[in-house]
Amino acid sequence: MSQPSTLGELKKSGWKSISVKEEIRQNAIKRIGSGDDLFPGVLGYDETVLPQFENALLAGHDIILLGERGQAKTRMLRGLVELLDEYMPIIAGSEINDDPYDPVSRHARDLVAEHGDDTPLEWVHRDARFGEKLATPDTSIADLIGEVDPIKVAEGRYLSDELTLHYGLVPRTNRGIFAINELPDLSERIQVGLLNILEERDVQVRGYKIRLPIDVILVASANPEDYTNRGRIITPLKDRFGSQIRTHYPLEIGLERDIAEAEARVFDTGDRNVEMPDFMSTVIATLSHLARDSSHVNQRSGVSVRLTVANYETLLAGALRRALYSGEDHVVPRVSDLGALTASTAGKVEIETLEEGRDGEIIEHLVRSAVLTVFKDEVDPAQHRAILDAFEEGAVVSAGDDIASADYMALLDQIPALGEVLSGLGFSDEQLTQPAMVASGVEFVLEGLHLNKRLNKEAVGNAGVYRARA
Repeated sequence: MSQPSTLGELKKSGWKSISVKEEIRQNAIKRIGSGDDLFPGVLGYDETVLPQFENALLAGHDIILLGERGQAKTRMLRGLVELLDEYMPIIAGSEINDDPYDPVSRHARDLVAEHGDDTPLEWVHRDARFGEKLATPDTSIADLIGEVDPIKVAEGRYLSDELTLHYGLVPRTNRGIFAINELPDLSERIQVGLLNILEERDVQVRGYKIRLPIDVILVASANPEDYTNRGRIITPLKDRFGSQIRTHYPLEIGLERDIAEAEARVFDTGDRNVEMPDFMSTVIATLSHLARDSSHVNQRSGVSVRLTVANYETLLAGALRRALYSGEDHVVPRVSDLGALTASTAGKVEIETLEEGRDGEIIEHLVRSAVLTVFKDEVDPAQHRAILDAFEEGAVVSAGDDIASADYMALLDQIPALGEVLSGLGFSDEQLTQPAMVASGVEFVLEGLHLNKRLNKEAVGNAGVYRARA
């Protein structure tokens, strides 16, 4: 069925005009009622954030999301677009999505007055009904609300003519969703300019005798440190948001790992088979959780989930690089590849230390702590003894990124207890025949025993020699 192209056809079709908040409410009711996710791909908020978000949408509230960086705030705000109808009619040529039944701009009113039911319409997709602005101190009222367009004045119009206006981002998002990221970064006078939008639902442009009733749902994000009366938000603006929702980092390591696996970019490796063992991805997720509890990391700036994703990608890249140099086709990250995480971690956390140049040491300590934590969780202490006996009988093992995967396979015959531990880590019979997987598992077990003070290690760079403790 074709869409009505004139105002008269729209009236005959039975289409009804509703506010954007009512539109979102109705679509949210349908989606929640059918059991569909409001925000597919956003993990870890089912019992905490999403119930509050659903309540706010059903109540028709403007929403502020408070949380540190990397907590999916922007993704959720952008995801609201899917709760809009796919297409919406507007007066043709309208810059502010004028409602055909209730036009507010001078252009639309004149067009309806001239053509009546023959007024031409356009249909805009829901993606075009979302406006977004990253708040910065230099953001102006002209950016958000509007300003006089000197070109239109130069064309001969009077300054008092409404048609000389250049509409800002908010009016251009009329009948849609407008999102402001990092709201407290707006200067106080600009925050004052948002008050009418949130309460009276209109905008005023300079000295013009016009009031444009704007139909928008205003959503925003902010860091909790800034969103206080003592911070950079004015109290009247804070008071006008209907719902304030606190986001958080993943509460469980397994969830953080799932997010990293879902978000990491998959790169083309040609014919090579790339595989990430569960214990290695758990090490990456654990590293982020330890960083969030570390006194050496600035917690005010947060430790984003993007750290976990970046480390996941970097570890795969480091393993691929090693495989390219060694000529191996099966790419599986090892403990000796974890040194690559220093670069991807350093840019994502803010280290607090009194001594210059200790950033690398602190990151390395976090990595070792992550390996030890996962080792203690995944390996039964009762299995240590048989491996340690082999070392006490003279076994010496060299490990590192310069050791071929095939060399680790021989260790399963030399120290059979290693195979039993790998089986306990979830290795299948097939994986126990794959040199690259065995190499990853063996390095993890040996490093875990070393960090648990059960084996000595003579380390040189990313390589090392494991021996029995004296």
